[in-house]
Amino acid sequence: MIRISDVLDKIDEHTPGADLDIVDRAYIFSARVHDGQVRLSGEPYLSHPLEVAGLLADMRLDPVSIAAGLLHDVVEDTHADEKEIEEIFGSEVLHIVSGVTKLSKLNFSNAAARQAESIRKMFLAMADDIRVILIKLADRLHNMRTLSFHKESKRKNIAAETLDIYAPIASRLGIYWIKLELEDTAFMYLMPEEYERIKNKVKTDKDQRDDYIEKVRHMIAEEMKASHMPCQILGRHKHYYSIYKKMKEQNLDFEDIYDIIAFRIIVDTTPQCYEALGLMHSRWKPIDIKFKDYIGRPKPNMYQSLHTTVMGHFNERMEIQIRTQEMDKVAKSGIAAHWSYKEGKSANESVSEKFAWIQNLIENQENFTDPDEFMENVRIDLFPDDVYVFTPTGEIRSLPKGATPIDFAYMIHSEVGHQCTGAKVNGRMVPLKRKLKTGDCVDIITLKGHSPSKDWLNIVKTVKATSRIRQWIKTQDKERSISLGREMCEKEFRKNKLNYNRMIKSPEMENVLAAFGFKKTDDLIANVGYGKITPLQVVKKLVAKDAPEESHESILEKILEKVRKKKKERTGVIVKGLDDILVKFGKCCQPVPGDSITGYITRGQGVTIHKKRCINAKNMNQDRRIEVSWNEDTNASYPVTLSVLSNDRMGLLADLTTSISNIGANILSVNSETYQEENTVKTFLTVSVENTAHLKKIVAGIKRVKQVHRVKRIYN
Repeated sequence: MIRISDVLDKIDEHTPGADLDIVDRAYIFSARVHDGQVRLSGEPYLSHPLEVAGLLADMRLDPVSIAAGLLHDVVEDTHADEKEIEEIFGSEVLHIVSGVTKLSKLNFSNAAARQAESIRKMFLAMADDIRVILIKLADRLHNMRTLSFHKESKRKNIAAETLDIYAPIASRLGIYWIKLELEDTAFMYLMPEEYERIKNKVKTDKDQRDDYIEKVRHMIAEEMKASHMPCQILGRHKHYYSIYKKMKEQNLDFEDIYDIIAFRIIVDTTPQCYEALGLMHSRWKPIDIKFKDYIGRPKPNMYQSLHTTVMGHFNERMEIQIRTQEMDKVAKSGIAAHWSYKEGKSANESVSEKFAWIQNLIENQENFTDPDEFMENVRIDLFPDDVYVFTPTGEIRSLPKGATPIDFAYMIHSEVGHQCTGAKVNGRMVPLKRKLKTGDCVDIITLKGHSPSKDWLNIVKTVKATSRIRQWIKTQDKERSISLGREMCEKEFRKNKLNYNRMIKSPEMENVLAAFGFKKTDDLIANVGYGKITPLQVVKKLVAKDAPEESHESILEKILEKVRKKKKERTGVIVKGLDDILVKFGKCCQPVPGDSITGYITRGQGVTIHKKRCINAKNMNQDRRIEVSWNEDTNASYPVTLSVLSNDRMGLLADLTTSISNIGANILSVNSETYQEENTVKTFLTVSVENTAHLKKIVAGIKRVKQVHRVKRIYN
């Protein structure tokens, strides 16, 4: 376990003369309030804040940040409160600690809502003070290092969250050493078999690769020495998760990954970077499309380096990175290399501008109340592959890869986006769905009174554009639903001899609103228009009497109840609050029991069930969403389409059908496409499955069939 003296020594080493008193006091306070607490590993709980403080010291953060790191869990896990923290350590430390603290003491409807709100709060705090996320990253890194002491289910949940949220944040902040360790550790817990397979393959030829690194380093050193250019040359192995990701994204085998080893040349000045690049290109033949100049065009997280791939001495592809000492420092520490808090001063303004994406992320998420939708859009924001385009006045704007003129328009202003009717790119009119490229000059054509199209949701890539379009559609949809709901209620009220206009303003309506959980009458009427509430339900609440309900049921009611139960059992899905409603499944995602699902009310067609991550479901009005769950008492089966890629051979189809039949599944349809040049065949099988566990058995069985290369679940 790291000691407080080790932490203090690290601070003194990178910031001689720093005031260490606040760190000492934070350590003593943390030790006192955490006294008697132990971690799952059996170690004293104090070991965790000490390790976090040590990691912050490695990032060269200031004493206030490190003190906050020592105190980051005291509000959540001890009897200490925020007032006490402020009195002893000041408002600056309290602000950071408050931003890091999870919302464990508040009540949420489910774990997803709690996680989403915790992440939202963290982003709000980090937009105001970046040190919040630096402490959170150090906290998560140490928790990942000790993840083995948790139960398997919790390990997987924490690892998934780390891979989805925290590793991308570390990447966007440019702190690559944390990003890489978080990714590899999460990969180890999420996909242990894949992790071990890649780890063993890397180890197999380790000695051979080490010899290769030494030979190439010697060659590079000779070139640099001949040009009288002092430098540092490093060779490194690609990380396990990076290898796995590349294999998946490019459909490669391990043996086809050419850049498992890469070399880094560190020189003194920027001109020397380009001089070294010329030397490497004169020694080895460069691959043109693999050259990237991140010095002339730095990444949004301030990363700078020259990247080139050459055909090496042994006729293999070889990646070389060239950068200065300062660039290397930024590449390792990211924002922490620039963030300085001395004598109460905040970070350099130019550095703050580089990280304006944090503030943009907050603004983009303000309109998302659904936890799943919020988390999905945070993931989109955290995985940018930027292109750089110009405004007509020459300003550079950054957009994610695949962005369109519509995204650009909404980036300028929401009204520009709403009124966008066309776009000129490099002086020529282009379709609005055209994907922008780095260097494009974009000019948006607007028309007052024009409104966005729902189809734009299938085109845009940025969260801001998506949220603004959905917000506009939601407003328009609500107005239409209020009009429709009012018409439906007026009709039902007349049928029951009630005056709609008088009753809607009566004191009794306040009780009806409270019964349905609404504050405004318009919200209730809109939900009638959406189809979530029937006009008859509103009438019944209005005319409800205090007389006790009859204990007996009519024969007709009993028959209807049996019909409802049978209907519900046949669907396999339970719709919250509705017993008798038509249910159908989205053909776009073909959900089966075990998939996370959501329901959307469609006018006149009941409820459509989609997978939560289905793109069509996300583009629907969230006000039409209704909570649904699988009915575990049903024995229903569901169609799933599988794509099987294999060698073309005699008896293949017979082997596939036998494998599926042996697992107890029914084949609904079969279709094949043969590729004679490659001697392969792609077979599309629609099978009837009971749940995701049944589906996994079917997929595993198909994979065992001789000469089958790949099995994928596909959607219509």
